[in-house]
Amino acid sequence: MKRKREMEGKSEIRSAIEELSMLVKAQPATAGDINLDAAPIPTKPFLHVCTLILQVLDKIGPTMAVLRQDIHQNIQRLENLCESDPTKYLNLIEILKKEESEGNARKGSSCSKALLWLTRSMDFMVALLQKLVKDPGQNMEQAVEESYNITLKPRHGWISSAAFKVALKLVPDNKTFISLLMAKDQNCDNLKEEMLTLITLLVPFLEQIHSVMRHYRLDRLKSS
Repeated sequence: MKRKREMEGKSEIRSAIEELSMLVKAQPATAGDINLDAAPIPTKPFLHVCTLILQVLDKIGPTMAVLRQDIHQNIQRLENLCESDPTKYLNLIEILKKEESEGNARKGSSCSKALLWLTRSMDFMVALLQKLVKDPGQNMEQAVEESYNITLKPRHGWISSAAFKVALKLVPDNKTFISLLMAKDQNCDNLKEEMLTLITLLVPFLEQIHSVMRHYRLDRLKSS
């Protein structure tokens, strides 16, 4: 409830920037190969950022319904495990270690796969924001499709890709989407600055997670 009150009046992007800024400050500087013990990924802050990104996707409308549902389910899966032992699963890497040792990381509805797909969903959001920052007047349907093609599509099977293609026609126009992203005290220039800040924070953070995924050989998994 406290966090909800603190977010009142803020845009999802602004709230995500604040959460990520705290995450980045807590991260030790790393170079070369990632040290899993020295570079933890705090579970609850990560899931809160995912929830904020989910709210941004909501602005795109019904097109993102399937992706939104997947993100929500993946967040819930990780939250449920975290709540089962908050101290043990304070760090997402501990979840990956657990499932790898049990041989479950690549099976069914594992938390390892949930983390992988949450990261890929945020890759999509970053790609979309990058396109809108570069060309604010770009056709929204084209921007969404191109972002999907370079992030999620290579890892989606034909069923997921076909569902996305059908829903793409429901994307709102650029002006509507931008207005939905803005907080009450914002204009387009302010929003563009915040989008750039979010991108700058998210890209290295996501790369850290992708490095962890590669370490556990989860990076090549695909959906149906």
